Amino acid sequence: MILEMKVPSPGESITEVEIAAWLVEDGDYVEKDQAIAEVDSDKATLELPAEESGTITLKAEEGDAVAVGAVVCLIDTSAEKPEDNKKSTDSNSTDSKEKVAVTSSVVENRTYATGSPSPAAKKILAEKGISSSEINGTGKDGRVTKEDAVNAVSSMGKEINVKGRGSSRSKMSMLRRKVAERLVEAKNTTAMLTTFNEVDMSSIFALRKTYKETFKEKHDVSLGFMSFFTLAIVRALKLFPSVNSMIDGKEMITYNFCDISIAVSGPKGLMVPVIRNAENLTFKGVEAEVKRLAIRARDGKITVDEMTGGTFTISNGGVFGSMLSTPIINPPQSGILGMHNIVERPVAIDGKVEIRPIMYVALSYDHRIIDGKESVGFLVAVKEALENPEELLMNNNVKKSLEL
Repeated sequence: MILEMKVPSPGESITEVEIAAWLVEDGDYVEKDQAIAEVDSDKATLELPAEESGTITLKAEEGDAVAVGAVVCLIDTSAEKPEDNKKSTDSNSTDSKEKVAVTSSVVENRTYATGSPSPAAKKILAEKGISSSEINGTGKDGRVTKEDAVNAVSSMGKEINVKGRGSSRSKMSMLRRKVAERLVEAKNTTAMLTTFNEVDMSSIFALRKTYKETFKEKHDVSLGFMSFFTLAIVRALKLFPSVNSMIDGKEMITYNFCDISIAVSGPKGLMVPVIRNAENLTFKGVEAEVKRLAIRARDGKITVDEMTGGTFTISNGGVFGSMLSTPIINPPQSGILGMHNIVERPVAIDGKVEIRPIMYVALSYDHRIIDGKESVGFLVAVKEALENPEELLMNNNVKKSLEL
């Protein structure tokens, strides 16, 4: 029986995916539920498992964009699982195979297509003034493909062939292309402004120093900065609800819940998983959710549903050493807070100069619905909560807030 494997829908509104990588080769025997391919959508990378055991025939190539529901491979479920015959019973057979391998690596199988360009490649080469004889085709039977023509450089360009100079091309993943589109969309369609402030992190440092070990032992998660920032933002969003709003046509939608998107760097690029209903979470709850989402993003197992629907975003460039930046809004949201590195700086405290751990923070916002008063007030509210967390985030009961 021949089973047609079709591309499953990775999420609502996604109509096309890209074959990022085949994990098996054409003609291989695969087991049921074995991962056979990595599939990129514009929001996540997912693994495609075999629906049944059998011999696989690939119907799409790596890099191909295929529609959801399209057939990407066939599985012959009637095929028997091959036995392991790595050791040959005939001692001469190994020598014969080696001779065939050597011969095949030296002798090229040339056909009429060898070295000839495809119609698209021929047009590109003509525009570049490059002869197809200068190109080593990578297509079937040595045919010069469109990609070969795009990457081709004339032999007259001697200056680029200097020792030590070179370049390489790689196709952007669908996720990376989508992120790029959204960033440009945000810049072109929003009236984005950024306001800045600085935060004295001394109080948070003191709390972490006192309770981080106990917190770790009790909850099996670290007491990091993200829980303080998330809860400070939740408080500020309640005080300034316009920052927790979005534009939909001629209307403004304001949410009474806080789904906080956390920008993290994953193996496939920037990913933004969402902490749902952060207003209902404790320090422990936030840290546990951040850890869970970060692990899933790192392992490439994050789902589309886990990265959609946020109402506000936090971006932490400080982990890479950034001192200051203007983060770009994550559409259709209207605000994003940028965290940065913490540096000991001299500051004036009660008329005296003291050295304090200072972080610069930035709020980028859509000026179409958020005025300067609200944006500055929001960032000041975040600053106040971070500098006085015991009173404003913990209701003067640290152990209860940390569930210790």
